Amino acid sequence: MTKKRLSMRKTREVLRLKLEAGLSNRLVGQSCHISPSTVWDVEARFKASGLSWPLPEEMDDLELERRLYAATEGPEPVSRALPDWSTVQKEMRRKHVTLMLLWQEYKAANPNGYQYSWFCETYHLYREGLDLVMRQDHKLGEKCFVDYAGDKMEVVDPDTGEVYPASLFVGVLGASNYTFVEATLKEDLPAWIGSHVRMFDFFGGCTEILVPDNLKCGVTKPNYYEPDINPTYLEMAEHYDVAVVPARVRRPKDKAKAENGVLIAERRIIAGLRNRIFFNIEELNLAIREKLDELNHRPFQKLVGSRQRIFEEEEKATLKPLPSCRYHYAQRKKATVHIDYHVELEGHYYSVPYTLARQPVEIRWTSNTVEILHQGKRVASHLRLFGRTPASTLTEHMPPRHRKLAEWTPERVVAWAQNNGPWTAQLVTEIMARRRHPEQGFRSCLGILRLSDKYGSSRLEAACHRAVSCQGFSYKTVKAILDHHLDQHKVEPAPEHPSPPCLHENIRGADYYN
Repeated sequence: MTKKRLSMRKTREVLRLKLEAGLSNRLVGQSCHISPSTVWDVEARFKASGLSWPLPEEMDDLELERRLYAATEGPEPVSRALPDWSTVQKEMRRKHVTLMLLWQEYKAANPNGYQYSWFCETYHLYREGLDLVMRQDHKLGEKCFVDYAGDKMEVVDPDTGEVYPASLFVGVLGASNYTFVEATLKEDLPAWIGSHVRMFDFFGGCTEILVPDNLKCGVTKPNYYEPDINPTYLEMAEHYDVAVVPARVRRPKDKAKAENGVLIAERRIIAGLRNRIFFNIEELNLAIREKLDELNHRPFQKLVGSRQRIFEEEEKATLKPLPSCRYHYAQRKKATVHIDYHVELEGHYYSVPYTLARQPVEIRWTSNTVEILHQGKRVASHLRLFGRTPASTLTEHMPPRHRKLAEWTPERVVAWAQNNGPWTAQLVTEIMARRRHPEQGFRSCLGILRLSDKYGSSRLEAACHRAVSCQGFSYKTVKAILDHHLDQHKVEPAPEHPSPPCLHENIRGADYYN
């Protein structure tokens, strides 16, 4: 009698075709792709087992195999140990672990154990009895599914009573189903990026892959084969060293975890908070965090443990560590370098190397910094300017002749003028103070100081005294005083009390307008 064993699924089909349909061994063999002798062997074993057709509904494959083969081969000398299928299921979530590896380990521990085909078939039968969501083969630390919930919550302005919709961002880890939820007032790119940053902080690590839906703030141009990822979203992913693999268009099974996480969030969080009124987004997120903790600690219905337990015991250790600093949201725009080797951003100017004048560049800015990139390479970095500071110019960006001029500072000009006399120093100080930027007065101050070469230091000091007294804060005033020798006349002090206004019959006075 042949010793070849068929799978129990095929064995049942052979028995059905032979005993119920009444086909010959040859036809049964052709239908099941086995030899007629194998069909004869199965029928003989069935008759020897004492079973009747149809088989009892409660008889599983293990019992059927035991009855068929034990009946003719006798009891095995050593009983076969059954694998711990919950442990197998747990190990299959780890990266690079296969059923072949687990079966080899099982056979090493149990030499008389079942063969590989039975091991695989029985494992798949075990998985069919699990919850649909948990049956997906997601490796520990591999994927995180993200999406926005379709339903929204509400935030009420306490002053006006106006109601603002709040969107729910949901992130779910693939293996443990550990869930992150937060509310935002918008679904734009800054909110999308910010929610990801806070989600990674909540998890305490990063997965290898992000699976978003094809919303525009994540995917610029959806495509079945090669979707275009938003540049800022891609930059954030590179910062956390994760890959973005969007779900295919109109393929909800690609993001079943996110769909199920959204559904659970709507039922457990939105419905659970439906009778509460929130006056700001912070208050709403505090309430969401309480419900989220309940959700993550809630025991599974068909599995042992909870999201929190599986995350802490299994998946948390497999996440990649967070980078040393959080990602800061950055905006971008294209610009052309001005002829003065500066680019403009919100009314402020930032320098780039002078060799890039008139060249196209890209400006990337955060709340604190401004970066200028040329052909994908950063060529300049500045602290972001606010208020009345108009420009940020780095010396290394200037051409050589501009660097020499940049060596002059207001303090240096005043110190040089002080060597000539206090009135000269006061005059140049006033000239620079009256300009919008001190550098705009450098040329005038240097011209005044050079007058000492022609007229002498004492005459220049006297001319500066007269110019200050008559508030003539310019190079032309000092030059005219020296040319007309007015510096040699005594400067009359200004009267302590101004003279009374002139009275005249044509002057009507303030009372006229009352």
